[in-house]
Amino acid sequence: MRYRIFDPTGNITALVEEAVDVSRQPSVAADIMQKHSNVEQVGFVSLDGDLPALRMAGGEFCGNASMSAAALFALEQNLPLPTTVKLSVSGALEPVAVHLERREGEIFCAAVRMPPARSVQKQTFAFADVSDDLTAVRLDGISHILIEPESPFFALLADHSAAESAVRQWSEALNADGLGLMFVSGNSLTPLVFVPGCDTVFWETSCASGTAAAGMALAAETGEKIDRSFTEPGGTLRVVSDPSTRETWLHGSTKQI
Repeated sequence: MRYRIFDPTGNITALVEEAVDVSRQPSVAADIMQKHSNVEQVGFVSLDGDLPALRMAGGEFCGNASMSAAALFALEQNLPLPTTVKLSVSGALEPVAVHLERREGEIFCAAVRMPPARSVQKQTFAFADVSDDLTAVRLDGISHILIEPESPFFALLADHSAAESAVRQWSEALNADGLGLMFVSGNSLTPLVFVPGCDTVFWETSCASGTAAAGMALAAETGEKIDRSFTEPGGTLRVVSDPSTRETWLHGSTKQI
C-alpha cells in the first residue's frame, strides 16, 4: 500500500495514494495506525484531474488532512509557491481552498478555508448524572462541543476513560459524522475526537476543525471578527473568523515526514 505521512502541527496523518474501496478504508486505516503508532488519522487521496480529492477513513471532514493533501498535490505537481489548491474533501459540501506557502525546507505554511458552521448554539448535555449547557458547533462532516473550565465537564480532561465514553455517547445523540470535545482554557485547547465511521478515539495533538469551531463560537458570541491563536499539545493553530461574511480561515503548517 503506497502512502505518505505528514505532520500538520503534530496531528500525524497518513495519506494513501492508491484506490481503496470505501468499505475497506477503515480496516486499511487501522492497519496503518497499528504499524505507525504516531499516526492519528488516515485519508485516501486521488490526485488526478483538475480537482484532487481526499476522503477520510471514516468519511468525516478534517482540516489538518486537507492542508496535508494540498501539500502532497503541490509536491507531486511541482507547483510554484505560493499557490491555492482546491480539494474535494469528505464531509464538505463545496470544494475546500487551501493556500500554501513555503516556510523553510519542506515545511508548508497553510491556510484552509473552513466549511461554514451550520449552527452554533447552546445545548444541554448529560453524562454520569451531571448535566450542563455547552456550546455545540456543527460543521459539514464534523461537530464540536466546547468545554470551558467553569463547566463541571471540564473535569473530564483529567479522566480520559470517562471523556472517551462521553464523546461516544454525545456523538450518538447528535448523529455526528465525527465529534470533538474541545477543552478550552484561555488560549489553550486540548482536543478529543471520535470518528464513528472508523471507530477511532484520539486525544489529538492538534485539531484544525475544532480550533476553527472555537473561533466560530467566539465570533458568534461577540458579533465581531475573531483572530485568535490556540496552543495545543502539538503546537499552535490560528483561526480567523468573520461572522459578517461567515468566512473562517484556519492557519497552520504541515510537512512530510
